[in-house]
Amino acid sequence: MFGKSKTLVGLDIGSYSVRAVELTQKGEAISLVGFGRAAIEGPEFLEDTVLQVLDEGGIKSRRVATAVSGRSVIFRTVTMMNLPDEELKQAVAYEANKYLPFEVDDVVLDSQRLEPRDETAEQMKVMFVAAKRSLVDEHCNLLDNLGLTPVLIDVDVFALGNAFEMRNQLLGASDETVRALIDVGATKSNINIMRGNQTLFVREFHTAGNDVTEAIARRFGEDPKDIEVMKLDPGNALETMQETMTPVLEDIADEVRLSFDYFENQYEQEVSEAYFSGGSVLFPGMDHILGNLLGVPARTWDPTEGLDMSTPRFDASLLEGNNADMSIAVGLGSRIRGL
Repeated sequence: MFGKSKTLVGLDIGSYSVRAVELTQKGEAISLVGFGRAAIEGPEFLEDTVLQVLDEGGIKSRRVATAVSGRSVIFRTVTMMNLPDEELKQAVAYEANKYLPFEVDDVVLDSQRLEPRDETAEQMKVMFVAAKRSLVDEHCNLLDNLGLTPVLIDVDVFALGNAFEMRNQLLGASDETVRALIDVGATKSNINIMRGNQTLFVREFHTAGNDVTEAIARRFGEDPKDIEVMKLDPGNALETMQETMTPVLEDIADEVRLSFDYFENQYEQEVSEAYFSGGSVLFPGMDHILGNLLGVPARTWDPTEGLDMSTPRFDASLLEGNNADMSIAVGLGSRIRGL
């Protein structure tokens, strides 16, 4: 209870914006003490944008958890012989070689069994993730240039699950409901299907918010940058924008349903709920449209819910009440619990 506090920054560097949170932990309490977000005006402004977010968010620590994602990151769930933990890493490295489009020596590889080990079972399900080493090195070099210390490099879709798990634990929520966490960003969407707090399936696909923006831009004959502003305050254009984006949302829903079908076939359990996050779902009504398309109850969730905010160092107006776009950053910061 009276131990030394720990601090970690969750830094989400996306294709469209940078988001960061600074979390501290003392005992079981986790506090949000820094919070920032800003759009990236162009690749040449990336480093400046990261520094801007840290400064304006009142973020002091330089110990960060960040993430990689994209086509150079591969996820697979495989069925393997049931092995003890000490033999798992070597076995997964051998197994992964069958699924990777690049050499095992060129990737950073990690894995996790999906259920507690049953010594009587002949087989086990294991999830592995492989990220190209060059991508991880590039990310670390960026942080080093900014004077930041990478404590760990995660993957977006796993950070999404970690954020939800921490939220549940802080709120004292516990059940075995099967939920799909769906994070719709600018250039990609992540889906993490969880039973309770256990991730069982992950996938990344590349129909996302920019596709919505481009569809609306074509309809209105406007620049996509102007549409991004309209999406925040659609006014009288709301119905037209919702009508225009629906075909793109149908494409997103089709991808999600493919994931549902695969999961339900593998685990013989149905997905009961969908929880949406990401900057793109902040558009009014998008979560309900997607939920109707998927045929399951749906809601947008706030990953900062449950965090202690009694001593913030940042501008409280940044907490606008709907922080669904901060799920990856909060999930990265949540790794403070294991440090």
